[in-house]
Amino acid sequence: MRSSNLTSRSRLAALLAASCCALAAATVGRSETSTAAGIPTAPTPNATVNLIRLMVEQKILPAEAAAKLIAQAEAEAEEARVALARVASPAAPVTVTDGSVANAATPSAPGTVRVTYIPPYLRRQMVAEVRQEVMEQAEKERWAAPDAVPDWTKRWKFLGDMRLRYESVAFPDGNATGPDFLNVTSINSGRGVQVNSAAPQDEAIPFLNTDRDRTRIRVRARIGAEVNLDEGFTSGIRFATGESNSPVSQNQTLGGGNGNFNKYSVWIDRAYIKYESDLDGTPVSASVGRVANPFFATSMIWSNDVGFDGILVQGQHKFGGLKPFATVGLLPVYNTAFDFSTNQATKSASYDKWLYAIQVGTDWRISKDFEAKFGLAYYHFENVEGQTSSPTNGSALDAGDTDSSRLLFAQKGNTYRTIRNLNAPIGATKQYNYLGLASPYHEVALTGRIDYNHFEPTQISLLFEVVQNLGLDAGEVAGSAYTYNNLNTSGGFTGGDLGYYTSIQVGHPVLQKRWDWNASLGYRYVETDAVVDGFADSDFGGGGTNAKGFTLGGNVSVSNRVWFGVKFMSSDEVSGPTYQNDTFQFDINGRF
Repeated sequence: MRSSNLTSRSRLAALLAASCCALAAATVGRSETSTAAGIPTAPTPNATVNLIRLMVEQKILPAEAAAKLIAQAEAEAEEARVALARVASPAAPVTVTDGSVANAATPSAPGTVRVTYIPPYLRRQMVAEVRQEVMEQAEKERWAAPDAVPDWTKRWKFLGDMRLRYESVAFPDGNATGPDFLNVTSINSGRGVQVNSAAPQDEAIPFLNTDRDRTRIRVRARIGAEVNLDEGFTSGIRFATGESNSPVSQNQTLGGGNGNFNKYSVWIDRAYIKYESDLDGTPVSASVGRVANPFFATSMIWSNDVGFDGILVQGQHKFGGLKPFATVGLLPVYNTAFDFSTNQATKSASYDKWLYAIQVGTDWRISKDFEAKFGLAYYHFENVEGQTSSPTNGSALDAGDTDSSRLLFAQKGNTYRTIRNLNAPIGATKQYNYLGLASPYHEVALTGRIDYNHFEPTQISLLFEVVQNLGLDAGEVAGSAYTYNNLNTSGGFTGGDLGYYTSIQVGHPVLQKRWDWNASLGYRYVETDAVVDGFADSDFGGGGTNAKGFTLGGNVSVSNRVWFGVKFMSSDEVSGPTYQNDTFQFDINGRF
């Protein structure tokens, strides 16, 4: 801004000097209306004085400096009038030969004062140019704009979206029910499941629905903000709806829960501080808090609504047509309660669960029409599997020393095990047990996408992903006395450690304006223990693992910020008891 002001002042000085001489030529008298500071309070016949007065009013020029300029201009004008009065004869005429101006003017008489005359139209043009330049600079830097806003508001960026969904879930005839589909989340959130067959069987066991069709209308609302903290730092927070603190869904069923138009809960699903920098052309960032999923992956491994707690570091660098990237995460999955065990005077040791994650990959500009992206990831879950406790009676008042290894959220599909080492029951005394994962989860995943852009803005994309759980030991799982499910009648393990997904999408990759569209067709095959079922897609097959089948979907934008979506998913079990699920969804989406 300073350089622009210097330019404006230079032009203004030239204008003032020329105008002072014009004052002499035009013999303009001094203004009679002025303030005590020497600045006129009303327009005068002098354009220069008017310009100075205008600049003072707009706070471009200090009043003290303006008064000095006006005084100087009037003094010089007075000197010019005196000098002109002494001129006895006009300047010699200019000699013109052959239509050209002579190179040398006739010498003037001694004492002659030459005055450069600036026509009124030129003075007006110069004034307008200076005024325009100053106002353009003021508008650009917003220091004199009439609609200028406080500086802090420029640091905030608000964002949000809303989705209304009609959902129909149908279960074909023949699905299994009962013990094979326990509601593990409900069991582990309470006192556990009663396992002494000699005790009164008067407690209900929570099961998942596998045989009754359901329809529901659901809403998802999210709103948040990102704040620029300067010097590479930003902070963000976002709030979202949700029927519970489930990590894989922000849907709220209308009329759900207790109904009766009860109000709905709002959860914090983003809260972080992020630092970004550029190291010799390599953008890097570090985030800490509750952040969005940074990994290049499909919903087979991570549900679209999953967020992560912890520390994440990311970086990328461009080499010609390649742009390698890397992401590293140190992510707490579960932190042992401070007072665990709550009802015991002597506390139990901590059993914290972690996810150590790393992904490397690259974006690749293959040619004018082809682009690709590949990522290789390793997700190492530490202590996520259930642990056998020390011997315990397992009463409602007892707490096992490994109770914190139980699952506090699960969908379905994984192999589970009981975790309490119960003493022999005493008569009809009730004994309770919890469920945990039967296997470690050390997942290796390869994800890729190939885009064909020849028909831009229409794009054709092929997406694929393969994942394997290196932590699964089928023999150990089958041989454990604590394994609860995914076993056949002879005790053999029926599960698996492999999952794969592929899909093709045609249309606009991003819906930005009316009638933008896309359509997709996908197939997935996910064995029981390929991934942790609690973090996988919550829609396909009712959520979780041990599912295979197709997904058909499409979207169309009806305005710049509103679009409709439709999706149909049909799935069957990969192994074990019969389970089929057909889900239809119709969405109305809006973003702001």
